[in-house]
Amino acid sequence: MGRSAGEGLGAPLRRVIPVAQHGRLRRLGAAVLLALAAVPLLWTAFEALKTGGNTAAWRALAQEPVLAQAALLTLWTSLASTLLAWWSAAELLARGFVRQRLARLLRGLPLMLATPHAALAIGFLFLLAPSGWLLRALSPWLTGFDSPPPWPTTQDPWGLGLIAALVIKEIPFLLWTAATQLQRDDVRQRWRAEHALAQTLGYAPRRAFWLVLWPQLSTRLRWPLLAVLAYGLTVVDMALVIGPASPPTLAVLAWQWLQDADPDTYAQGAAAGVLLTLMVLACGALWLAAQRLQRKALAHGRGLRGSPARAQGTDTGLWLLVGVYAVVLLALAVGSISGVWAFPAVWPQRFTTAAWQQVAQSSGTVLTTLWLAAGSSAIALVWSVAWLELAPRRWDETLRPLLYLPLVLPAVLWVVGLYGVGLQLRLEGQASGLLIAHTLMVLPYVLLALSPAYLGFDPRYAQLNASLGRSGRAFLLRVKWPLLKRSLASAAAVGFAVSVAQYLPTLYVGAGRFATVTTEAVTLASGGQRSLTSAYAGLQLALPVLAFALAAWLGRPRRFRNTSA
Repeated sequence: MGRSAGEGLGAPLRRVIPVAQHGRLRRLGAAVLLALAAVPLLWTAFEALKTGGNTAAWRALAQEPVLAQAALLTLWTSLASTLLAWWSAAELLARGFVRQRLARLLRGLPLMLATPHAALAIGFLFLLAPSGWLLRALSPWLTGFDSPPPWPTTQDPWGLGLIAALVIKEIPFLLWTAATQLQRDDVRQRWRAEHALAQTLGYAPRRAFWLVLWPQLSTRLRWPLLAVLAYGLTVVDMALVIGPASPPTLAVLAWQWLQDADPDTYAQGAAAGVLLTLMVLACGALWLAAQRLQRKALAHGRGLRGSPARAQGTDTGLWLLVGVYAVVLLALAVGSISGVWAFPAVWPQRFTTAAWQQVAQSSGTVLTTLWLAAGSSAIALVWSVAWLELAPRRWDETLRPLLYLPLVLPAVLWVVGLYGVGLQLRLEGQASGLLIAHTLMVLPYVLLALSPAYLGFDPRYAQLNASLGRSGRAFLLRVKWPLLKRSLASAAAVGFAVSVAQYLPTLYVGAGRFATVTTEAVTLASGGQRSLTSAYAGLQLALPVLAFALAAWLGRPRRFRNTSA
């Protein structure tokens, strides 16, 4: 009986053995996936750097009188916004973790994440402009202005408006990426135990978070943080709407040169993109070194100090963030239906739906936006799932910098490479070329969003599945993917939102033949059509919000009926 029982137990366990024999096929599949992503990524990077490596263009760039001021302005706005967003997100996380209110902290993040950068910048513009809603609300009883004052409240020469918009937009992204770590069962339980142990040693709850948990969490947020820093250094669409204008940031200056038909000026813009890349790499290296020094300081008992009393501000900081988003979105909503709106009236004298009627007539723009976003996010999701499933962990860790190239290289330089590749493959101005361009931009975000949950999936489920004699295919279809459906749906929604927000790739690779809601909104923001600009910005916001709502519905937990009664 003992032998038969042992054989009965060993029979299903022996089904695990063929999995090891398929290791070569898995590596082959991972290599094919790598080639599908790496070839266009490296080709694009090579074309971009080749165009930006023109010696004459660098000499012309060095003689540009506004170069130094534009570069310093870029460093100031990006570093200030990244520091403020990083510190604010860390404070909210610390207080939420100590008070065990992370769920409340994360409740409103999907709407904030779904808000495109350009739409938020346009909302800020209508809120903070001299004729904007904020000054209108103050004028009747505080300022007494009868006409908009000549104040540089937007596109100010110090970049303060751009810094504020970047901070408000990046805090939710950092909170969300941190939440993907804190919501993992294994990590949460271990960190809760470490946090409790630190308190038994006499540390206050909040100080225990900074000394024990934050060094570990900040290390895991290295790539999201570098993505925020790189975006702040290279942002174009937000800077066009609300950033300084004379001189603009270096990214906008490069974009202006790239718009020129003269080949020498175009090469100078590409050289400026390479300079931005060097700035991204230098700032990233300095930031990582500063983080290393901070961890050493915390390890020696120095650094941030806190007390339980300071933790009472959790809800205040959260509601302040939510309030800013609510006011900005309300400004877009009211602006989209405003007719006659004389200063300093707080509300329009007449409401109209003319702007939305005009948007409704441009159904081709909406359809282009939808199929690009749906197609690129679907392709990126399938690739990411296959890569995380097949690639050895060592491959994944080693090749992440390659896969994150679109996050590190400035957008103005990246589109130079995309445009060069598109010309060589005759995909410039073609729908297929535009879809490939969007997919390359969406892929790193989807991979970044999906990785924590996918890589943190409990391997014991697979062992239990094998012990029951079920196939690997059944495990994926019946166990793993259903349990990860929330993360899968969220990653797809992130990809959809990233595609909707693409501005430069659509302009360059599409060759002006394809209009999306983002290109229309950014173009209109430079004009005086408040209602039409607000309508397009509102539509640009509504599409990702619907995608996140659909993801939340698809990712909802299954409910089983109690049939025991």
